[in-house]
Amino acid sequence: MNIAKVIGRVWATQKLPDLEGLKFLVLQPMEGTGEAPVGDFIVAADSQQAGPGDVVFYVTSKEASFPFERKYTALDAAIVGHVDRIDT
Repeated sequence: MNIAKVIGRVWATQKLPDLEGLKFLVLQPMEGTGEAPVGDFIVAADSQQAGPGDVVFYVTSKEASFPFERKYTALDAAIVGHVDRIDT
């Protein structure tokens, strides 16, 4: 799993039928402590009702489709939880 901060939302009027009803958010990946950004922005499907400013954890690859009803949907990343705090 990876940590990221939600920085925006993606609106798509046309998408695959399997993606209908999903909310897509723009994430800025963060280092393990959650203090510094690392890497490029990514777009992830939201399964946790996250919003701008939230720190979340997300999964990529095949596991990104697991939180949704239709398994093996064409997803690269999905938000699977909120981060309440990070202790190091």
